[in-house]
Amino acid sequence: MTRMPAIGLAASPGRRQQVIDLAQEAEKRGFAGIYCPTAGGGDCVALCQAIAHATTTLQIGTSIQPIYFRLPAELARSAAFIHEISGGRFRLGVGVSHAPVHNAHGVNVGKPLGDMRAYVEAMRAAEKMTGPLPPIVVASLRSKMLALAVEIGDGAVWACSSRAYMATQLKLVPEEKRKAGFFLGDMAPTVIDADEEAAKAVVKKTLTMYCGLPNYRNYWKEAGYVEEMAAVEAALAAGDRDRIPALMSDSWLNDNALFGSPTKVRDGIEAWFDAGITTPIIVPSSTSGGQAKAAAELFEIFA
Repeated sequence: MTRMPAIGLAASPGRRQQVIDLAQEAEKRGFAGIYCPTAGGGDCVALCQAIAHATTTLQIGTSIQPIYFRLPAELARSAAFIHEISGGRFRLGVGVSHAPVHNAHGVNVGKPLGDMRAYVEAMRAAEKMTGPLPPIVVASLRSKMLALAVEIGDGAVWACSSRAYMATQLKLVPEEKRKAGFFLGDMAPTVIDADEEAAKAVVKKTLTMYCGLPNYRNYWKEAGYVEEMAAVEAALAAGDRDRIPALMSDSWLNDNALFGSPTKVRDGIEAWFDAGITTPIIVPSSTSGGQAKAAAELFEIFA
């Protein structure tokens, strides 16, 4: 039996109905779910609500909703609503986001671990007014946040994580938690193209943005990519951001993203399942079009 991944889709202004249509197609084709980020000016919670109304069996979730952008009781009300009307198909992914995002929105934040703990506690305290909450999934790039997710949450989700490092991190998730359905997802940048160099170029463009975030660089150092991240930091310090793609080794790229031929990408998805991720979340891009084209290319390799 084919193990089906989920898909990460963002709904930018003017293309929201297109994403709902793609979600309906993903449901017909048996994909494991649709997980929605806040990227591209989209509202991931509203998108999940719309997809819940437009589908009947598809799993849906936010990946992720930053905690600083909504009061916990207000997010709890929205999440409980989607949980109820979807028949329990919704997962609420929450995270602390990153300093550049906080600065862009004028948000003052505290310590990530303490803020996340307090936020989830406040959401759960609101449950007596909102009705039952969906499973709460914590964005858990680094190991301390993963340990907190195990303690207070119902799952963990990574983005652009290291597959080789996953076995080490998953030792923090007790077997009884996994057997009880603890969600383990990873959002993997993916480009399907037989021209591997063209696919690689698109992936590098995506990962350049992540390399600009200190928490990601620290995570990749923790995962063993110290030399690569030292080179990236030297380029950033010199104001030479355009040099970053050339500093990405093939081993690092293959560990954190999926790109190349349909066979290579399918094998990579299987490798993520084998690494212990229960729901690989494919975030598709294309060498020859936008999100809809990329989704069509993903549909084709599972046809």
